[in-house]
Amino acid sequence: MKLVVGLGNPGSEYRDTRHNVGFLVVDELARRWQVPDDWREKFSALQIKTLRGAEPVIIVKPLTFMNLSGQAVAGLAGFYKVEPAAVFVVTDEVALPVGRLRARRDGGAGGHNGLKSIIEHLGTPAFPRLRVGVGRGDSRRDLVDHVLGRFEAGERETVSAAVLRAADAAEMFVSEGIERVMNVFNAAEKQDSAE
Repeated sequence: MKLVVGLGNPGSEYRDTRHNVGFLVVDELARRWQVPDDWREKFSALQIKTLRGAEPVIIVKPLTFMNLSGQAVAGLAGFYKVEPAAVFVVTDEVALPVGRLRARRDGGAGGHNGLKSIIEHLGTPAFPRLRVGVGRGDSRRDLVDHVLGRFEAGERETVSAAVLRAADAAEMFVSEGIERVMNVFNAAEKQDSAE
């Protein structure tokens, strides 16, 4: 069994903000997989359980707000007996340009409070993650205001394409694992940035 977790903040006021790009990716998976819009709440998260081939997969949107994401993720991982290596977390990243993806098999929080909370609650940094670039924006602007802001009109097309690629990466994680995701998506992102 695998968990695919999109990080974000609950509530309509946060819909389509930079911090909620993980929710957009999970919503895209639900759309692609044609799962019924049957989100169930458990452990302070919305979840849909489905099968991808023979692999049980649970797609997750924590309802705990970003800084407490680990409570929901650890609760679900413990309940379903999913090892950290089978928990794929999709989140925003201000240190990456808008639309750029970066996959890692493990690592630190890098200043991201959602990842910090998950590391704390799982008791390990050894879970795969995919960071979706949302850019830093104007350095004079408060970082919190930036991540809780909506994408500019000129960024929306880039972000929409990144959400689709991130969903591709999540599907690849489910079927082929994090090493394959890193080989394919990190290499593609490097190539795109060199052009």
